[in-house]
Amino acid sequence: MRTDFSAEQLCDPHLADAERNLRACVHCGICTATCPTYVLLGDERDGPRGRIVLMQNMLQAGGAPSPQTVLHLDRCLSCLGCRTACPSGVDYARLIDKARAHVEENYRRPVSERCTRWLIANVLTRPSLAKFAVGLARIFAPVSTRFPGTFGKMARLAVKAPWSGGGLARAPDATHKIALLPGCAQQALAPQIDAAASRVLARQGIALAPLHGAQCCGALAHHLGKTDRAKAFARRVIASFEQMRDAEGMLATASGCAAHMAEYPHLFADEPEWKVRAEAFVVKVREFSQLAAPRAGDSRRALRVAWQVPCSLQHGLRGGAEGEALIRAAGFEAVAIPEGHLCCGSAGSYSLLQPEIAGRLRARKLENCKSSEADIIATANVGCLSHLSGPDAPPVVHLAELLDWAEGGPIPLALKAFANLAVETPPPAL
Repeated sequence: MRTDFSAEQLCDPHLADAERNLRACVHCGICTATCPTYVLLGDERDGPRGRIVLMQNMLQAGGAPSPQTVLHLDRCLSCLGCRTACPSGVDYARLIDKARAHVEENYRRPVSERCTRWLIANVLTRPSLAKFAVGLARIFAPVSTRFPGTFGKMARLAVKAPWSGGGLARAPDATHKIALLPGCAQQALAPQIDAAASRVLARQGIALAPLHGAQCCGALAHHLGKTDRAKAFARRVIASFEQMRDAEGMLATASGCAAHMAEYPHLFADEPEWKVRAEAFVVKVREFSQLAAPRAGDSRRALRVAWQVPCSLQHGLRGGAEGEALIRAAGFEAVAIPEGHLCCGSAGSYSLLQPEIAGRLRARKLENCKSSEADIIATANVGCLSHLSGPDAPPVVHLAELLDWAEGGPIPLALKAFANLAVETPPPAL
């Protein structure tokens, strides 16, 4: 593509990065088949190729974008399926990140949208507030779960959350120490995930140590276009990890957090000191399936497991095969999900901001899962787990919960409601 940015505009390293990717795009359209919203809506403006044109026009012109431009950019899930498919190497993330920051700085949203985005950025990113909100939703469940739109969706997610996930397992004979980012929303919605991961890794001689001083990785704020707030979260994570001098790596059991942390150097492209620190940090970042080693487990039944690879893992971190290998090694039958490359509709806060589209994508994903005749859906991200779970879905578990159960740990919470699947196994000897 030809671009027409001024020299002054290109002094912004984030905009310069976006401009390089605009120039790389040849408008071949291969990306459209991998875009969930284009597949669903069939509108060129809701596909990567059309959005790239909208972003170029908006960024070149500067100033306030039109409501129509914002509408179509807001509908983007940031799943990055287009980045994986692009034969020209266009890094769509650099474009949509800059575009969202521009919208946040230059566009005045309606009051209701501003309130929703404020709640996401200020409540879900703080574990204590998120837990308090979950408690309130439980207390007032008969009313809160009937709210329409975003607030009802948040309340229904909160009611499904377990009361406690238990603490991290001790690993007295551990030979390795890994820092664990507890995250923000996951502590309130699915605290059992970190507990299960700690038991699995403890059996391998890996001890997890919570990363004190850090809260959210910054992904939620970043995807809302709140760059300064995302940077503040990232600085806390990096600084906290730097203080843990004996930690060999940095683990996030939510693949969305791991994928976002891998992008820290790009986030600090305009801050040389923090960019250097971010580059030293990201080489230590690990996703759970990269740390867990294949182990023979006792699944007790020949269960078919649909491995739902989150977009953050398959398109962000370019992984996913490790998880399937772990499932097979544990004694389960791993089955492929048709259209596995398409997003389930969770996409961080997307299911709260775009509930109608997210709901349609969820229904499509569940239909594909059911067509595989899977007994269980396993995933690696709390967002996918929360979004897909429900009475109309097979039980959805995190990969760590599934492996822990196969190795003698407790039954995953999602399986307790399915008596035909929940075969009790002895507690782990840790």
